[in-house]
Amino acid sequence: MASAANCAVYFCSNTNCLTVFEIKNHSLPATIVSRQPNTLGRRSHNRLRLSSSTTRINPPSATAIENDGSLLDTVPTPKVIIDQDSDPDATVVEITFGDRLGALLDTMNALKSLGLNVTKANVYLDSSGKHNKFSITKASTGRKVEEPELLEAIRLTIINNLLQYHPESSSQLAMGATFGVEPPKETVDVDIATHVRVRDDGPDRSLLFVETADRPGLLVDLVKTISDINIAVESGEFDTEGLLAKATFHVNYKGKALIKPLQQVLANSLRYFLRRPITEEASF
Repeated sequence: MASAANCAVYFCSNTNCLTVFEIKNHSLPATIVSRQPNTLGRRSHNRLRLSSSTTRINPPSATAIENDGSLLDTVPTPKVIIDQDSDPDATVVEITFGDRLGALLDTMNALKSLGLNVTKANVYLDSSGKHNKFSITKASTGRKVEEPELLEAIRLTIINNLLQYHPESSSQLAMGATFGVEPPKETVDVDIATHVRVRDDGPDRSLLFVETADRPGLLVDLVKTISDINIAVESGEFDTEGLLAKATFHVNYKGKALIKPLQQVLANSLRYFLRRPITEEASF
């Protein structure tokens, strides 16, 4: 399935607005589904930017943090999980922030503005806190979300709402460094934080694990890097845990598991991409 649309994702502060990524009148394959790989050509040094809606991240006021008594407690680590494996008919999203989250009606409304339907929602408690889970489908098709651009828009929309309605989460999220009221106290060393592993997962596919420092547009860039070496992404899960991002992808090469040399090529390509410094063309 392919889609063509215009959309962008922005992060905004009180003085300026930064475009995260944008795609205009461009058709991309539905990468998070089982399909034969395609060659997308060489990577551009421009950052990929988003399609089909606009998401703005508005930092909360400092007053909101000062008046929030919960800041006196230890701030839990926010977690956002986008799961493409557990339900064949819907994308499952899970949000955890200790026991601080309410019904998340604003988050559900924000997801609807992306052209999505929340078909099911439930909450459960365990020792790590309260878990809010949503099953999401595209309003236009009634099917699960397949485009990596839209999956990234979902992730950024949820983080937007966390920063807006729970400003104390700013110190626990990578995006809080620029757009939150309180930057993270720790800085993630990308070289140390980046880990890539590939192993067999049966005769027809392999399992790819990636852990690295989080940043806007990361999910889209990972999928494109994998596709650029003609490896297909069938499905997977993308987790945001505080300052880190953790991805698990089922991948194959021409319908078969990756042989050892190709596993090494994939791992080396991702390590190089994730650890290299990002330089804007405008800086030259």
